[in-house]
Amino acid sequence: MARDREHALNTDAIQQEQPAGPATGWWTEAVIYQIYPRSFADSDGDGMGDLPGITARLGHLVELGIDAVWLSPFYPSPQADAGYDVADYRDVDPLFGKLSDADRLIGEAHGRGLKVIVDLVPNHTSCAHRWFTEALAAPPGSPERARYIFRDGLGPDGDQPPNDWQSVFGGPAWTRVTEPDGRPGQWYLHLFDTGQPDLNWDNPQVRAEFLDVLRFWLDRGVDGFRVDVAHGLIKQADLANWEEPQEILSGQEAAKPRPPMWDQDGVHEIYREWRRLLEKYSGERVLVAEAWVEPAERLARYVRPDEMHQAFNFEYLLAAWTAPAQYAVITRSLEATDAVGAPTTWVLSNHDVVRHASRLGLTADGGRHNGIGVGDPQPDAALGLRRARAASLLMLALPGSAYLYQGEELGLPEHTTLPDEARQDPTWQRSGHTQRGRDGCRVPIPWEADAPSYGFGPTDASWLPQPSSWAEYALDRQRGVPGSTYEMYRTALRLRREHGLGRGPLEWLSTGDQVLAFRNRGLIVMTNFGAAPVPAPGGEVLHSSAPLDADGRIPTDVTVWLRP
Repeated sequence: MARDREHALNTDAIQQEQPAGPATGWWTEAVIYQIYPRSFADSDGDGMGDLPGITARLGHLVELGIDAVWLSPFYPSPQADAGYDVADYRDVDPLFGKLSDADRLIGEAHGRGLKVIVDLVPNHTSCAHRWFTEALAAPPGSPERARYIFRDGLGPDGDQPPNDWQSVFGGPAWTRVTEPDGRPGQWYLHLFDTGQPDLNWDNPQVRAEFLDVLRFWLDRGVDGFRVDVAHGLIKQADLANWEEPQEILSGQEAAKPRPPMWDQDGVHEIYREWRRLLEKYSGERVLVAEAWVEPAERLARYVRPDEMHQAFNFEYLLAAWTAPAQYAVITRSLEATDAVGAPTTWVLSNHDVVRHASRLGLTADGGRHNGIGVGDPQPDAALGLRRARAASLLMLALPGSAYLYQGEELGLPEHTTLPDEARQDPTWQRSGHTQRGRDGCRVPIPWEADAPSYGFGPTDASWLPQPSSWAEYALDRQRGVPGSTYEMYRTALRLRREHGLGRGPLEWLSTGDQVLAFRNRGLIVMTNFGAAPVPAPGGEVLHSSAPLDADGRIPTDVTVWLRP
């Protein structure tokens, strides 16, 4: 019960704990573009995107008008989970290039006025990491095993897992090892794939190691870190059973206890130490939490003034496409982060979720779909793109920082007919082929309609097959074409910067069941969620996600920006 009361945290409690004025810095209103390196641009034709390919395409990002790039992992890895199983945190996997390529990418990005954020994966390493190899060779109770979470099994022969925890990817979260003498031995925890053993963050050696990793990349000039599974580093000390379904975002409403593997209070001490380190460096280096935490007040604890700078707003990503749902999540998000003086972040797509151009064409209620494949109900492509464009213009008009996922500026949908035999996400295998996973949003993006692999690389090779419809979304088919999704994004980012929309404040004008309208920095932003067109306020239309009708009304699923 005490834990429940502690969890039922409200905005007032946060404000009393950490009173703070609004944060300042480039990151408070930045538009940050996520690059998934293996799917962005391939420089050598092997079908795998790489760092030189990214460097060669930086001009696109400058033209688009973003402020910073976030790079998903490019470290040495067996690729059991597409690089989120890191074998060496201080190098580059040969798939993606060399360390010198990372240095060149950082330098050229800075030369073009772009900040660079890199992924950090501290919850777990790869099973190929030197530490884990040493742990397997060492006996139970050794310092080598103490870096991870090893436990004896249950039952007379220790042949049952230490508890009932399940992996996010499906199946048990524990794997039994064979001891050096050949006997069945202890079990190790992996909240994700078996190739991703969880680290023991109660071990000072683990904490010291990651401080050194942070220094390594800060010294190379990176502007910040996106921290993977930021809410998972500390586990409840007794590793208590958890009988609820295992999801990365579940069971965290105020009325329920927190799962013993997520959002434990001890994570905050870690991030305070990291923040102190970053503040020793010039140039406003930042920490961004991937923390699947609800409610918004609980998530706000990660961005208190002495902790992280930003946290992804997944509640917003998952919100239903209705005016009441959008109003509620935007209001909650702004109130929670304002209470701790942090900017709110907004995101609609990333490498872990169905692209919003397809998600919004599937159902009216949003939600987190775990992949779409052959035989599944298929999205309405036209409806999905129409809503996605409206959602993007709504998001880009909100105060705070916005995150874009590569290809969304092209209106890319999910690859919803990807052959099952081509799938590589471990979720597909570990779930017993019941959850198709995340491959559909990771397909290499199209640059040129008539080029091999649609310009992804110099050959037809592509690590995941691209659908035949990709040509119509290619950049060269959209650049300079009025009304294209690409030009819609470019115009939105230019107007956002010119009018300072990232700074706010937001003033609600209409919050009915059919229409959402607000004022930001003198502009009126209005989205019609209803079934019939609605009159537009008087003034100059600066931008819209689709044309107004012949009578000047805002059609269904359209967002418009006006200057009164």
